[in-house]
Amino acid sequence: MSARLVLLGPPGAGKGTQAARLAERLGVPAISTGDIFRANIKGGTELGQKVQAITASGALVPDELTNDLVRDRLAQDDVAEGFLLDGYPRNVAQVAALDEILGDRAVDLAVEITADPDVVVGRLLKRAEIEGREDDTEDVIRHRLDVYAEQTAPISAVYADRGLLVQVDGIGEVDEVTERLVAAIGSLAR
Repeated sequence: MSARLVLLGPPGAGKGTQAARLAERLGVPAISTGDIFRANIKGGTELGQKVQAITASGALVPDELTNDLVRDRLAQDDVAEGFLLDGYPRNVAQVAALDEILGDRAVDLAVEITADPDVVVGRLLKRAEIEGREDDTEDVIRHRLDVYAEQTAPISAVYADRGLLVQVDGIGEVDEVTERLVAAIGSLAR
């Protein structure tokens, strides 16, 4: 059985941590556009330099660039049995782009991790301190949460209208949240 999942949620909700855990349970790769962008920044690539300039201001990487990145990644052999997308789609236009990329291999489920904004800000400030993420200042974090609410949250409505949305509380111990997610995705988990 293949599993094609989209993982939604505000920055700092625990998507990266939970994506890795869910992907392992499902036996599919976790694909994080953020990780791909950060690897390019660290490597000093042309893409990385463009992305760093954009994200340092708290803005999001343009759709066309992100769509191309996802299209290339979903064409690789390791996604034949499925995938878990973390950080994409992040707006309704990208949902349409993903539909076009996948064709008749539609998404099985969209899983939204919900989290209180103040808890998220605290998490991200702590992560910024630990990981040395210069882009995670409180002002930038709050701006990213506002951008998420405006652009990404409407994706939930699209997937809900399709009957493909489940929401899971992302606050709590990591193992608790993982078990909530596994329960929510049900038969897709092995």
